[in-house]
Amino acid sequence: MTGGPIITAMPVRATKRGDERTPLSGDYDVLICGASFAGLTVARELAGSDARVLMIDRYEIGERQTSACAAPTQWLEQLDLMGAVQQTFTDLVIHVPGRTLRWTLPWTFSTFDYRRICALLRDQSDCEFETAKVSGRTANTVHTDRGDLTAPLIVDALGWRRILGAGANVQPPDARLSRGLEIHPHSNGQDLELWIDPKYVKRGYSWSFPADGELRVGVGSFDPRDHVKEPTLKLAEDVGVPAERWQGNWIPHELRPATEDGVFFVGDSAGHCLPTTAEGIRPAFYFGLAAGRELRDVLDGLQTREQALERYGAFSADHEWSYRWMLRVQHLVGRVTPTRLLPLGLRMMNSKRFVDWSFRHYLDICPPQYALPRAPGPSLVTFSA
Repeated sequence: MTGGPIITAMPVRATKRGDERTPLSGDYDVLICGASFAGLTVARELAGSDARVLMIDRYEIGERQTSACAAPTQWLEQLDLMGAVQQTFTDLVIHVPGRTLRWTLPWTFSTFDYRRICALLRDQSDCEFETAKVSGRTANTVHTDRGDLTAPLIVDALGWRRILGAGANVQPPDARLSRGLEIHPHSNGQDLELWIDPKYVKRGYSWSFPADGELRVGVGSFDPRDHVKEPTLKLAEDVGVPAERWQGNWIPHELRPATEDGVFFVGDSAGHCLPTTAEGIRPAFYFGLAAGRELRDVLDGLQTREQALERYGAFSADHEWSYRWMLRVQHLVGRVTPTRLLPLGLRMMNSKRFVDWSFRHYLDICPPQYALPRAPGPSLVTFSA
């Protein structure tokens, strides 16, 4: 546990309605569409630029939580977000049919309060913010339900729908998406737990993440056609908590181009969520920093928009190899979960040397040192894994 207790409640809709939804228009230097982890991190990097930066979202900042809200503690430390931390874990407990394993990790993982972390990120930026629902884009103009907004630098951090992309998007269940469903009962726990067990889901996993008086208990399926409500009810019964305070989301599990037709895509809109684990917050921070730094160099006159698009696109694409390997592991989990091979494989991996090696490599896909302040001058496209 870090810091004092944080009382968590499910978000209450605070989005402007009725007479408050006045017409919205204007020309800006940067337009950031989406105000969760990715969009807020981009905005953080543009603070102090003296540019006209507008961030828009359908909801108020911190209003709509859609994940279990956990990340490697080092990332939260580097971004000065420890004030949102609720619990910190050194171990990962994995349940497979007939056996439970406890792995001590080479780095810690922390759960946090969504509304609080969004507020902390917002405090590190100085952009304008408005609530508006984005419906599409024509060239440098973004269309919203409150009017049209124009900017030469546009960021899509709106999620898996990739609203500002060119052409129609494939929708679930045909899209390359996983699906997750979660409950948030008031309860306590000491362990970060995962279940890889076909009695809940054949291709996927289940979890319980304690968060200082709240348990985030859910089921995720790699197959978007699978229904996850009944498995979540079953898991809640087995964990011994009431099935209440529900939330769910679609989760991309394949990397997509991070630039297209002059737009910067960050987070789920670029498929930055990691396959197998469905960890999306750390990649949203990581690629949000990368995009924000490239945009900042444009605003500071150190490069053109076209150069920034090329550099950021290349930075994201450089991770394709790691993402492909994670996707192969995801496919493997789906194949071996119903067999005896999974417990055997986990027993073979149940050594400190293997755990340290694998989790360090996993952390290096989006390494926390990337969040350290960069040296003066143009950003460098670097990647270590």
